[in-house]
Amino acid sequence: MRYDAVVIGGGPAGCRTAALMASEYDVLILEEHPQPGLPVQCAGLLSDEALSLTGVKPDILNDMYGARIVFPDGNETTVRSSKRLMRVVDRAQMDSMMADAARDAGAEIQCETKFTGSVPDSEGRRVNHTNGTVECRVLVGADGPRSTVSKELGNPGPEENLVGIQAEVRKPSDDDYFTSYLGSEHAPGFFTWEVPCGDFTRIGLCTAGEPPFPYLKKYLKREGLEDRIIRYGCGRIPLGFRGRSYGDACALVGDAAAQVKPVSGGGVHPGLRSAAILADYLSLALNEGDLSAVNLSGYESRWKAEVGADLEKGYKLRRRFVRMSDGDLSLAGRFARRDDVRSVLNDIDIDHPDLVVRRILKSPRMSMHALALLGRLAL
Repeated sequence: MRYDAVVIGGGPAGCRTAALMASEYDVLILEEHPQPGLPVQCAGLLSDEALSLTGVKPDILNDMYGARIVFPDGNETTVRSSKRLMRVVDRAQMDSMMADAARDAGAEIQCETKFTGSVPDSEGRRVNHTNGTVECRVLVGADGPRSTVSKELGNPGPEENLVGIQAEVRKPSDDDYFTSYLGSEHAPGFFTWEVPCGDFTRIGLCTAGEPPFPYLKKYLKREGLEDRIIRYGCGRIPLGFRGRSYGDACALVGDAAAQVKPVSGGGVHPGLRSAAILADYLSLALNEGDLSAVNLSGYESRWKAEVGADLEKGYKLRRRFVRMSDGDLSLAGRFARRDDVRSVLNDIDIDHPDLVVRRILKSPRMSMHALALLGRLAL
């Protein structure tokens, strides 16, 4: 049997692509782990918009209305909105439900099956994996930040790789805000997070260029939580574009295409938006019988226009952030504590953080101080 599409990876982007196609086409998902959703490698913070894109309704562990940001000098700023900013979801359950939704739509899923490579043929691709070989008309690489499918396309790695680690700890909390520490002492090149999930708390961080575990260990010891660990999770976060997201009878989606928000490191929202675009393009290409790279290039043009523009703006903010010393971050904290600035931050859209910068720069009073700070970080 030759499948219409074989999707490598049973994460959100892969399962959503499959679910959107499987009612009309023969789709197979290959997942290397025993079940989709494990191990958990995400803080589980999703906006309402991102959650709606999943097509499922996982359990909500908490609602977030604000954030407490602690700067390197020890001073802090609290951002709080009158509307819900994020929902804390059970990520393992969400991923499992998305896999079930793909099955319900008609897709097959083979777990504990690792993709080992593909070979183009006259009708698409021959896909090799640890349990044998299958044939398909088009191959979808949704195989994460170390994507083997991306390497087959000859792509370089992403512009930047963050390494993250997270622990779920026995620390019950119903707080409706999360806490984040900035600075080289806590998470060089990124930030920490502490997300209350009711019966437990997710605590994690990412680092740029350094192993993250020593920083997490120090954080847990400082908080007296080192003996209350439930489980650990770790993973990479690809930032910046990584070559082409298409080829002959092949396309990439999600982390495999570095469709990740550079400011927060979140990949669910841009990955799912791109999955819907990819499903549309593949359906059209399958109906036309043209799965050439030239024809599939339209997928990249469209996702970069609709999703990539936000990612590029976010990466510009990311470039400035990594240039900030601890002193610069503390100075930014003092700026953020101004009443007029905090009123803008209270309305932040986590899926489009660049809108906050634009609102600040539109205000003559705020922009004067903001531009002075940005001038220190000129690209």
